[in-house]
Amino acid sequence: MPAALRHYLTITGNYWLFTLTDGAIRMLVVLHFYQLGYSPFAIAMLFLFYEFFGIVTNLVGGWLGARIGLNRTMQIGTGLQILALLMLTVPDAWLSVAYVMVAQALSGVAKDLNKMSAKAGVKLVATEGNAQLFRWVAWITGSKNALKGAGFFLGAVLLSSVGFQGAMGWLAAMLFIGLAMTLTLPGGFGAIRAKKGFAGMFSREPLINWLAAARIFLFAARDVWFVVALPVFLVSIGWDFHWVGAYLALWVIGYGIVQALAPRLLGGRRSSPLEDGPTGRTASIWTFSLALPLVAILAALMLDLTDGWVISLGLAFFGIVFAINSATHSYLILRYSALEKASMNVGFYYAANASGRLLGTVLSGLSYQWIGIMGSIGFALGFVILAGALSLQLARLEPSADNES
Repeated sequence: MPAALRHYLTITGNYWLFTLTDGAIRMLVVLHFYQLGYSPFAIAMLFLFYEFFGIVTNLVGGWLGARIGLNRTMQIGTGLQILALLMLTVPDAWLSVAYVMVAQALSGVAKDLNKMSAKAGVKLVATEGNAQLFRWVAWITGSKNALKGAGFFLGAVLLSSVGFQGAMGWLAAMLFIGLAMTLTLPGGFGAIRAKKGFAGMFSREPLINWLAAARIFLFAARDVWFVVALPVFLVSIGWDFHWVGAYLALWVIGYGIVQALAPRLLGGRRSSPLEDGPTGRTASIWTFSLALPLVAILAALMLDLTDGWVISLGLAFFGIVFAINSATHSYLILRYSALEKASMNVGFYYAANASGRLLGTVLSGLSYQWIGIMGSIGFALGFVILAGALSLQLARLEPSADNES
């Protein structure tokens, strides 16, 4: 097996196991603390440090990966996730808001070190041009999200079968396998000889800055309804934990499948200065398209069609469009980045991603508690419009993309 493919499979395998545990933790925390009587906003606050430290980690992690190697940052991330899981195996009496927020902070650091390492690693091992880069990044991103969906369902099942603490122990044991896999990567994988200063973690490239700005509001538009509002809404109208976990799992699995198929769905026509693959114009078109299912959901709510399945169907269509958009973004950040800047640009970009998730997470609990599900969907629509407007700058700047990177 060629070394590039072998390293790609190692990166993907670790990322899969990590994502499975990350999705399970998300569902376990939401359902367990709702069961304990926490309000939607209080549940959202449990994820505050998770998202905040994700911002910091992506900025520092890209710089760190360029200095010590992506294999090391992946190993550090996996080890921190194991520690975070073990912290949550303590009795319920110990699980104060502050304690859980600290554990979630470690998990946020771990997740974003792992994600940055995996995404930047694909740039290094995809050696056959943009077509292969788009296929490989779409596959690792799509398969990751499918497994995150499986993690949602796994979390709900483990909560019902072995309880919150038992579930955390099982997930930690699974992740030791992923840690062992990373030991096969070569030492210094992704490190660069010319050591970049700490200021290098911030991008000075206009294309990457506009793409990162659009990413903030794109992911805020998803998480403002998905993180807290939707699962709490479904439980409040009578769905049990298994149904909520199964629905969210199927949504994310379907989302991941569409992401993995995005290169085939979009085609590879050579119609742009970027030679092949999607462009900034592709990103802006698909971003504005996200408004259609959201407007349809709001119209249904105004007509008092508040059945969980009506809203769920609309959000399923939202997921299909969002998946193609997300795959396009994940490709563009790597396409816009020069090889020697890959880890730092990816870190900067996913810091923007984490900022959007933080914004969406906080507003998910707050908007639902104040206004209800209609408020959460309304915020999502506003964020989609902002993301689309920012994406319009990409097409304007793309003719100079090769000079920029």
